[in-house]
Amino acid sequence: MLEAPLSLRERKKLKTRQTIRREAYRLIAEQGYENTTVDQIAAAAEVSPSTFFRYFATKEDLVLTDEYDPAMIEALLARPSDESFLRSCREALTELVRHLLEHDREELVVRMRLIKDVPALRSRIFDATSPPQRLYLAVLTRRAGVQEPTFAMRITAAALAAATAEAVLQWAEAGGAEDFADLIDRTFAILEDGFTSL
Repeated sequence: MLEAPLSLRERKKLKTRQTIRREAYRLIAEQGYENTTVDQIAAAAEVSPSTFFRYFATKEDLVLTDEYDPAMIEALLARPSDESFLRSCREALTELVRHLLEHDREELVVRMRLIKDVPALRSRIFDATSPPQRLYLAVLTRRAGVQEPTFAMRITAAALAAATAEAVLQWAEAGGAEDFADLIDRTFAILEDGFTSL
C-alpha cells in the first residue's frame, strides 16, 4: 500500500519534507513547541521560509499532516464497492497504522505526544477542517461519484474524524504503551456496533 515507486522529483520532495520535519522535532525537543519558529526550522533544514510553506501551510501542519494520506485514500478507494465505509476505514486505517508502527514508530510517538501536549494542535484535530475529516469526506464523495458531499457524508466524516482523534489522544496519554493498531480497530468496532454496547 505504501511502497509504490517514486520518481526522482518525488523522492527529492519527500527528502526535503522529511528533513524539515526531522529538524523541527529536534528543535522542539530542545526548546519547546511554542519557542520554535518557522524561521529556525527552515534554517536548520537549510531551506528558505518560503520553501517551508510550500511543504507545510502552517507550523501546526508540520505535525498534523504526513505523507500517508494519498496511500490512505488509495487504500480506501480500493476496498470492495459493496463494503460499508466504516468497514473500509477500519481495515485500511488499521493496516496503515501497523505499517507506521513497524517503520516510523518513534516519529509517530513524537507527533502524538505533541498533539496531546500542545493546545493549538489538540484543538486542530477536532476542527472541521482537520486533515482526517477532509480525507474521509474526499473519499466518501469519490466513492459516491458526486461533486459535493451530502449532509449525511459530512456527518459521517465528522464522526470518523472525532473518533480517530480520540484514539490518537488515548494512545498518546498512555505514552504509546497500547497497541495503536488494536486501539484503532477497537475505535471503529465501537462505531460499527452503533454504540449498542454502551
